[in-house]
Amino acid sequence: MLIHSASQLLTLAGGPQRGQSLGSLGLIEDGAVLIHGSEIAAVGKTEELRRAHPFEPELNAKGQVVLPGFVDPHTHLIWAGDRAAEFEMRLEGKTYMEIMAAGGGILSTVRATRQASRDELLVQTRARAKSVFRHGTTTIEAKTGYGLDTDSELRQLQALLALDDEDPLEILPTFMGAHAIGPEYEGNPDGYTRMVCREMLPAVLEWWGLHARNRPLPFVDVFCETGAFSLEQSRVILETAHNLGFPLKIHVDEFDNLGGASLAAELGAVSADHLVKTSPEDIRNLAKSDTVAVALPCTPFGLGDAHYTPAREILAADGLLAIASDMNPGPAWCESMQFVIALACRYLHLTPAQAIAAATINAAAAVNRADQLGSIEPGKQADLLILSVSDYRHLGYRFGTNLVKKVIKKGEVYKI
Repeated sequence: MLIHSASQLLTLAGGPQRGQSLGSLGLIEDGAVLIHGSEIAAVGKTEELRRAHPFEPELNAKGQVVLPGFVDPHTHLIWAGDRAAEFEMRLEGKTYMEIMAAGGGILSTVRATRQASRDELLVQTRARAKSVFRHGTTTIEAKTGYGLDTDSELRQLQALLALDDEDPLEILPTFMGAHAIGPEYEGNPDGYTRMVCREMLPAVLEWWGLHARNRPLPFVDVFCETGAFSLEQSRVILETAHNLGFPLKIHVDEFDNLGGASLAAELGAVSADHLVKTSPEDIRNLAKSDTVAVALPCTPFGLGDAHYTPAREILAADGLLAIASDMNPGPAWCESMQFVIALACRYLHLTPAQAIAAATINAAAAVNRADQLGSIEPGKQADLLILSVSDYRHLGYRFGTNLVKKVIKKGEVYKI
């Protein structure tokens, strides 16, 4: 298939973009893309590619923007129930940590998710997955973490793999048994940490070998935060996971600066996420590494918090910056990376070009897939979007609507 006559073809070619290079779109006016099977075969000007490939089936982009599919590198896609009542509590003045301490927050969703059958989990999560895809996300990272016991966590992994098999949305699982202290271990975080290391992680490794041996191992993530896991507990969990062969991620500095970003850099984590209260020293350490800094602007927006990831400081330090939705049932039930881009422009002070790069090629780096996803280059997977507009800057400029007209996933065309 030859997609041609794009007003602007954003290739994002050249790999992840560090520091001030963020925003290099590789823009081709009147661009075209040749797809063979599920891969991109050639990229160039419409006239050149149509002349070179006259017998290919054609898809006319009709003077609209073509760009890579969005990669959302941080979500909590799978859960049961909702927390609408807690949203009202926050409006009445309760903080996120106060709600969590009172048995709400993550533990509220843990109760609902434990009680849900596998089929109920699939129905609720499938609806979110379809909405995500319609808004242009072609690959999504999805964490467990609403079970907090071995059986419930494995059930979430099983459901995520089932959804990945049935849906065009590509799902990259993360095991996050260390999302909060399990309710059975209230007041005993060290005991729960030991259980994660001695029981959960080996069980996940064994289960994965039996049910998903042809797939890369899932990421392992931990919530390093006051009220969740201390820096030392986080280190123990991540080092145990690393020794078992798992790639690492970490939630850090959402509310307090505990040094988790420097830990991520030290351990070679794929990404460090949230990064709201990150210190200048931690930013420097992160920027010296290949760990991707993932900003989640929906979360402070959902909490009504004025503090966002210091994106400009991360870029000034020559760091790798990506953006993600943090889709979850609490403060950030957002299924649109287009809205994340709009927030990034306003509150992270990124240009539309920078935000698009952070949502594509750098987001692919934040899930270890920059060699396959996130840009339009020969040999890469054919995941593309055709927008309903002729200028890429409408992404960021507009919000509250869906600018995606067609999604191409692995060479298959889906009309929205």
